[in-house]
Amino acid sequence: MTTILVIDDEPQIQKFLRISLNSQHMEVISAESGHAGLNAAASTIPDLIILDLGLPDMDGKYVLQHLVAETRIPVLVLSVRASETEKVACLEMGAYDYIVKPFSVNELLARIKRTLAIIKPLPENEVLNFDNGRLVVDVARHKVMLDQEPVVLTRKEWAVFLHLVQSGGALVSQSTLLQKIWGVTHLNDTHYLRNVIQKLRQKLNDDAAHPRYIETEPGVGYRFIPGS
Repeated sequence: MTTILVIDDEPQIQKFLRISLNSQHMEVISAESGHAGLNAAASTIPDLIILDLGLPDMDGKYVLQHLVAETRIPVLVLSVRASETEKVACLEMGAYDYIVKPFSVNELLARIKRTLAIIKPLPENEVLNFDNGRLVVDVARHKVMLDQEPVVLTRKEWAVFLHLVQSGGALVSQSTLLQKIWGVTHLNDTHYLRNVIQKLRQKLNDDAAHPRYIETEPGVGYRFIPGS
């Protein structure tokens, strides 16, 4: 059975999530503080962690930092903090996804299931290729094929797409992509990234309104959709 650790000090949220996740045959472990959450993560090794940022003993971002540094467990942040600054900060610290309270339980369940479906532990230094039957990404050969036809990408398009693909469906912030691909002097040049994403969508026959491969979180970042 899938095990979910919920780190949240609100009893009503804990109860609501327990009922919702139990209905999907998921076991829930509850922790009402940051210290309790860190201890539970270390002792139970859950499949996924849902983390609130407003904890009574420490800021949730401190907990997130420790979880990312000490485990490979995906962390989904669930918080009332809705600013882009908070979202980007958590994503850059290593959060897998970010959902704002109040939230739709159906959306939460969908994101949990998608996360669990695509998280696969990789041996150290293993190169991650991708092949879903339609889209093939061959890292070693720097090749992309769509419906058995080659997709010709520029160096920047390849770099952005490869980073998204190898993030395994995690939401990647704009600033992370800009820093890694264009450098720290271009963190404000978001139009560079938008242009590359637009070109990628054209070449992959993707639709921003109904994405098959690249999903946008407005003002925050982008996510590769591996299941199409």
